[in-house]
Amino acid sequence: MTRPVALSCGDPAGVGPEIAVAAWRALGSELPFVWIGDPRHLPDGTPTAIVDDLDDVQVAAEHALPVLEIAFAATATPGLPDHRNAPGTVAAIERAVVLARSGAASAVCTCPVSKKVLIDGADFGHPGHTEFLAALAGTGRVVMMLACPELRVVPATIHVPLAEVPGLLSPALLEETIRITRAALIADFGVASPRIAVAGLNPHAGESGAIGREEIEIIGPVLDRLRADGLDILGPLSADTMFHAAARRTYDAAIAMYHDQALIPIKTIDFSGGVNVTLGLPFIRTSPDHGTAFDIAGQGKADATSLIAALRLAAGMAERRARQVCRGRG
Repeated sequence: MTRPVALSCGDPAGVGPEIAVAAWRALGSELPFVWIGDPRHLPDGTPTAIVDDLDDVQVAAEHALPVLEIAFAATATPGLPDHRNAPGTVAAIERAVVLARSGAASAVCTCPVSKKVLIDGADFGHPGHTEFLAALAGTGRVVMMLACPELRVVPATIHVPLAEVPGLLSPALLEETIRITRAALIADFGVASPRIAVAGLNPHAGESGAIGREEIEIIGPVLDRLRADGLDILGPLSADTMFHAAARRTYDAAIAMYHDQALIPIKTIDFSGGVNVTLGLPFIRTSPDHGTAFDIAGQGKADATSLIAALRLAAGMAERRARQVCRGRG
């Protein structure tokens, strides 16, 4: 029997409920997942099957959306977030993690949340979704990867002002980011000998110090040390020549130095189908690469492509990780 993916509902006033239903209609029992939330928040007319045991999910998914029910404080109006529902949103994430860590679920996939709603309604004390998952797992450093069939890219720094990036780019941060990425490529993506391309921070990768020295003083020495350890590393490379089709064929993942350097290429290549993956957790976590989209929630405009891709990627990663564990035992 295939273990299902645990899908947390996200903010019930956002597009999460409707894209979850669209994903179930697209995937059915081919890729079983259980939606964790309050069934009152699903679109009217959604066929649901309340499940208590995840062993029942695959059969239930043939005819209805399997739901692991959590009672929220209030009903939900699409586009109008309600802070009273914040504790339920948090509880759904926590339940998904428990299921994945116990082995009942193969992976966690999360629908988008609103940090402001969580702060206002649940006294949420984490910078974001990813950091909360890391805290639940008791994990230190985690890494965000954006993935689509044509590109996997990891920003070394994420949601920080651009002016702060040079000061945050320490050798330790960069090395840890590369090592976590490499380990995930092997365990979760089935890449036996990963090739990793690393961007410079400055235009033209600093042009030998003429346009900045971070490549000479920070990035280059880290890459040299990793190459000496046997890692297959390219760089530091000029970011403006790293992401065309021929360049992408020379590596399995790219490391960018800051948020937009990573996200602009993947959103250009596959705006609808990109997936957010958290690397470095003891369980698999994916998410659609978009937010709550309160402005279009409930209007029939939401695109489930990214969620479907996130569920497929989560299931594939779980299968590959399980094979790695079996080989280790053998």
